[in-house]
Amino acid sequence: MAISREEQLKILGQMKDSDIDYSDAAPTDAEFWKDAALHIPPEKVQVSIRLDQDVIAWYKQRTTRGYQTFMNAVLRDYMQKHEGEMEKSESI
Repeated sequence: MAISREEQLKILGQMKDSDIDYSDAAPTDAEFWKDAALHIPPEKVQVSIRLDQDVIAWYKQRTTRGYQTFMNAVLRDYMQKHEGEMEKSESI
């Protein structure tokens, strides 16, 4: 039986660095990290929204967990693809 992610993280959190086998990890150097960038996601805001049951069910079926994060990613993708297409409406 597979253990949950939470159980795995608890076990890993209790391990000492010396207990971890890094033998299959390739060594890195400054060249490897030269183009690395830190991407901090925007702060999330809690909202209340009413959605159709079938819409929620569709998203829940397509991910094992985090369907709200999945929905956020879809909305962000749509937003980025349509950036600048529409001026903010006075009626919204």
